[in-house]
Amino acid sequence: MNITNEPLEPHSFYHIYNRGINSVNIFKEEKNYHFFLEKFSKYLDNVCDVYAYCLMPNHFHFLIRIKAEDEITKKENFTSIFKNEFGLHSSSNYVSKQIGKCISSYTQAFNKYDNRHGPLLESPFKRKKIVSEEYLKRLIIYIHHNPKDLNTDFTNYKFSSYKAMVSKSKTKLQRDEIMTLFEGLENFVYCHEINLKEEFTCF
Repeated sequence: MNITNEPLEPHSFYHIYNRGINSVNIFKEEKNYHFFLEKFSKYLDNVCDVYAYCLMPNHFHFLIRIKAEDEITKKENFTSIFKNEFGLHSSSNYVSKQIGKCISSYTQAFNKYDNRHGPLLESPFKRKKIVSEEYLKRLIIYIHHNPKDLNTDFTNYKFSSYKAMVSKSKTKLQRDEIMTLFEGLENFVYCHEINLKEEFTCF
């Protein structure tokens, strides 16, 4: 199955990623990054949990887990949204639409701000289901290591989840689950230090 058409199944992990058309920058100023995260929170908080993310100048990565159907319907106040396994009234379609709305809303604002027209990011967005715990850990490290491409210390990069993971500050990230996955903060940091950026083929 083409990963761009893979359904987003409830209670499953996915690597969601995308880049600017022709690899153009989708974030030009610091406020662009913050605004995108606000949009993501607005459209996706009720349908998924975030485990890791990184925003780069011309692309983004998110590791999410889709919430259970009953949790989504409760939070979104739907009486019956998941009538069918596929099609308009399916969970996979609804969550994908929310991600699409997030991208569309950000694009409209960015275009107005940058005095441009048309799509900003490739369509459809990319997604890959995560089916093993080992791959999940490798993916988290991969996402956090992305700033190395900018010759930047990933531990101090502003627009990834790494700093929030190693701090005690309040966060919407699933930090406790991630720490359990890595068997504690010390091992989480150690794995990030010794694990060079893996050869993941995304785009």
